[in-house]
Amino acid sequence: MSVDPTTIVFGVAAIFALQACVLGVINAVRYRVPKPATERLDGLVTVCIPARNEETNIEACVRSALASESVDVEVLCYDDQSTDGTGAILARLRAEDDRVRAVPTQPLPDGWNGKQHACWRMANAARGEWILFTDADVRFDPRCVAATLAEARRRDVALLSTVPRQITGTLAESLVVPLIHFLLLSYLPFGRMRRTLDPAASAGCGQFLFVRADAYRASGGHAGFRDSMHDGIRMPRALRVAGFRTDLFDGTPYVSCRMYRGFGQVWRGFTKNAFEGLGSVALLLLVTALHLVGHIAPAAFLLYGAAVGRPADLATLLAGAAVLVAATERLVFAVRYEQRILSALLHPLGVALMTVIQWYSLYLAKTGRRSWKGRTAGSPSADRRVGCAPTQS
Repeated sequence: MSVDPTTIVFGVAAIFALQACVLGVINAVRYRVPKPATERLDGLVTVCIPARNEETNIEACVRSALASESVDVEVLCYDDQSTDGTGAILARLRAEDDRVRAVPTQPLPDGWNGKQHACWRMANAARGEWILFTDADVRFDPRCVAATLAEARRRDVALLSTVPRQITGTLAESLVVPLIHFLLLSYLPFGRMRRTLDPAASAGCGQFLFVRADAYRASGGHAGFRDSMHDGIRMPRALRVAGFRTDLFDGTPYVSCRMYRGFGQVWRGFTKNAFEGLGSVALLLLVTALHLVGHIAPAAFLLYGAAVGRPADLATLLAGAAVLVAATERLVFAVRYEQRILSALLHPLGVALMTVIQWYSLYLAKTGRRSWKGRTAGSPSADRRVGCAPTQS
């Protein structure tokens, strides 16, 4: 008795969706929120904020870091040749609070990405036992830095990272940005991440990299991936290669970010490093196959069937199961990580858009056309010793 090929395809689709959902739920249990610090902690944390034309963001970011409770902080800012009012704002903040320090700007050296150079310069000037690398569009709850420090010490790790609560406004933002949580939790086995030092089992988010200063320097710091546009992936890898443990925590109550505004920024922001986050064409092909079969094709098949009046059969049932499982996973994430419900309901469309972004990112990487904030970077120097984790930052 022959089996309809369509039934086989959507049977596989249901398995792919179920696999992502099961691992996603297991990881969501392991991806925990740290408890707030119950007493004042010793030590100094240096918060490093690279700023290139960030006049709309920089003051709010700096002030939220300065408002940190139960721990001493200093805030280093690197004005990366801004042409707007960023420099004047930073000068005023330094005059108001001596915990804010400027790191003198230097011309960008050949072979360096602007953000990595800015972070490297700040790290060399940092006085803290711990360094928090962040972005100007990030906002901190007063409990954030102390809770992270206490958790890093409790877990005995050299780096602790989180995906901030992602604030979205437009449809494009809602379709793509929440997929950061979906990709991280659905494909990275947290158990393996915590049991081993395998760089391929690591991940991080460039919006929040909390690292012990001595481990950072021992691993080579940003100089080790100076041409990268994805420090959220490269820094945990470098630390693990140097023998240090890294981990992730759920920072939803403690830190937030509105990464991009509108389709244009979403497109430019993700295409600059989406392929680098995957690291190889082979993995891009695998992820594309998983998403096309498990998350895009079932929804398209159901819409087609409804449009032409196709009779319901086993293939329809399996396609519906795949869509339902994926939607359930995304709804759980939307509630847990305070995302818009719309992002979960339009999951297949978001995955389709992310797939296009990943392939266009490959094109930009291979042709040396990746750019951000007026600068163009060539192809990243791939570290062939390690794998990758499918996250964005």
